[in-house]
Amino acid sequence: MYRLLTLSACLWGPATAATLAICSLYISCRIRFVQLRRLPYALFGTLRRLTSHRDTSGVSPFEALCTAIAGTVGTGNIAGVAAAISMGGPGAVFWMWVSAFLGMGLKYAEVSLAVRFRRRSGNEYVGGPMYYIKDGLGPGFRPMAVFFALSGAAASFGLGNLLQLGSVLTLLPSMPVPPLVLGALAAIPVYLACRGGASGRGRVLSYVVPVMAGVYILACLGVICANLPALPGAVSSIFHGALSREALLGGAAGSALSWGLRRGLFSSEAGLGSSPIAHASQSSPSSDPGLMGIFEVFTDTVLICTLTALTILTSGVPVPSGAAAGAGPVLAALATLYGKRLSGILLTVSMCLFAFSSTVSWSLYGERCLEFLLPSRPKLPLHAYRAAFALTTLLTPLFPFPAALALSDTASFFMLATNLLALMLLSKKVIEK
Repeated sequence: MYRLLTLSACLWGPATAATLAICSLYISCRIRFVQLRRLPYALFGTLRRLTSHRDTSGVSPFEALCTAIAGTVGTGNIAGVAAAISMGGPGAVFWMWVSAFLGMGLKYAEVSLAVRFRRRSGNEYVGGPMYYIKDGLGPGFRPMAVFFALSGAAASFGLGNLLQLGSVLTLLPSMPVPPLVLGALAAIPVYLACRGGASGRGRVLSYVVPVMAGVYILACLGVICANLPALPGAVSSIFHGALSREALLGGAAGSALSWGLRRGLFSSEAGLGSSPIAHASQSSPSSDPGLMGIFEVFTDTVLICTLTALTILTSGVPVPSGAAAGAGPVLAALATLYGKRLSGILLTVSMCLFAFSSTVSWSLYGERCLEFLLPSRPKLPLHAYRAAFALTTLLTPLFPFPAALALSDTASFFMLATNLLALMLLSKKVIEK
């Protein structure tokens, strides 16, 4: 396990964050910064279309968007943001915003390509990086597509399963409940949701995602409004920590820059190639489906991650410097308004819903990767995958959390590297629409 931890630490170092940022900037230049030019329409136009569109067959655009958001909005939006502030200071939030801006361009390209090169399989559409690599770059790149699918299937067990429930368990270390009982409480609903295919998952998540987002957003807004006089100081600390002369000349800026970019880009999963799989499944995409990718990144990083950061900073709770704080600062911040017991319930409910929705979404990603590897789509491997996925959820409380983190980081790195290369090679096709 030590070797796996060392490998994951090396793979996800500052060099990866820098490469991801450079590729994001390149793609943004190629698409002429559509995330800036069409941001108002990407936000309000998407909301208007989702509320007016009615689709009784297949996966609706709203269900596809909820599935994609569920995969990106996970426990990292709570614990990960606290860790970024702890390791990089408040200035990390500014660079998180920068990474969100760059990530919107990447996500726009991913979603556009996924919908363009998708295909019909039975009653549903399938698509994603493995398809636009093989069909967009040509048959000679099929080994590259297979490698992405293998990495995606492995990441679904780590990043989308072990890591999500494991993050919840770190918040509840003293619960007097046997580990396998906790695992069963998570595994049963996950398995039931997985049985419905993309449309079944979409229907479930179309109810869960608005509820989980609403509960957490309202809880955070309550703390921020209760500490409204501290809001200007919190915002000032964000900019000062990222751009001040003292920070730029010292080591703080490098830490804030590194952690902000990493947290923002990793939170939105821009470049990872996961959520385009969900967007490709919608039965009736808009004329510019990439705009839904911009909406997704905005919701995940600009909205939810920022609310988490401001909740911590306005509450005045101490954040341990240079240590992986986990969800502790968020819990302490909520407790300043709601009390320890109620804040614990709010945070636990939020993290459980985040973990459940992300797990269900990633089960679809892993299943789509398996279908690509087995194009004849036999039912037995799919049922075996779902059973194995649920069994992994059941056994998560017995699995060492550091090992789950290392497995997730390693598999997702290979997804990222493969997909980034494909996006760079296919960038011209994004602007050919």
